[in-house]
Amino acid sequence: MYAVFRKELADHFSSRRFMILFGLVFLSAMLAIYVAIQTIRGVVGPTSEFIFLKIFTTQGENLPSFLFFLSLFIPIIGIALGFDAVNNERSTGNLSRLISQPIYRDAVINGKFLAGVTILGMMIVSVVLIVGGLGLRIVGVPPTGEEVVRLLAFVAVSIVYGGFWMALGVLFSVFFRRTATSMLASVAVWIFFFFFLGVIAGAVTNAVAPVDANSTIEAVVSNATLEGSLSRISPCTLYGEATVALLTPELGSVNPTLMVLSSYSGRMANPLPLTDSLILIWPQVVTIIALGAICFGVSYIRFMREEIRSI
Repeated sequence: MYAVFRKELADHFSSRRFMILFGLVFLSAMLAIYVAIQTIRGVVGPTSEFIFLKIFTTQGENLPSFLFFLSLFIPIIGIALGFDAVNNERSTGNLSRLISQPIYRDAVINGKFLAGVTILGMMIVSVVLIVGGLGLRIVGVPPTGEEVVRLLAFVAVSIVYGGFWMALGVLFSVFFRRTATSMLASVAVWIFFFFFLGVIAGAVTNAVAPVDANSTIEAVVSNATLEGSLSRISPCTLYGEATVALLTPELGSVNPTLMVLSSYSGRMANPLPLTDSLILIWPQVVTIIALGAICFGVSYIRFMREEIRSI
């Protein structure tokens, strides 16, 4: 497996795909720094807490925050690293020659997946370090120990989230023989989860538990709870809730019911301690890990059961 891992790692580093993907991530980092320069003075006051984290969450009038850019590009990078992991080797005839060598078959898919996750992690770590370093020079306020731990947890959750999308790409790469088909299937799933599921959840919620200007608090809470439950089908929503809880502890909660009650009472929730934030995001992180494990487990079983002569 280590030999396959090193080979795939070298191929990723020398490919144009890696350069293009890293360029997109680097461009998002530069845009995030530009937004932070323009607007961070307006969101930071004398009593503001977690000033360093606001570099990653501050958005401008016309440009979103770095967190939004990262949530947009991580699925694209994960899919790009996994959609042709197996079927490209099969179409070129390299897979049959590779399997004929004295190498375990599971070492092929394991090495490819680990190499892709390594590349993904290096991209995320590098872009967070770039944004954090430039932001530190601009803001002039060093991060506290809790902010550093929150950033490390944010990087870990982002790598797990990217690993899910790569596992999904590998799954379609095993099931479909054409690379174009596996790429389109992976992108279609991402588009559905990222763009359409929220609209569908809102439409279903308004049909089942409609609210208007005269609705009671109980009706509004029921509407928000149902919409939040339906939206959590999407891993994009789970990742968004986990990262918001880590980088914006002032929100106090990601529960739609508690947010609605706080807005009606006119009180802002107190910032959550680090341990409470980690406990709060634990269900989201475990769900993303489980989804990625299911995708990779299905692709692993399918790849191991394929007939060697038919490859």
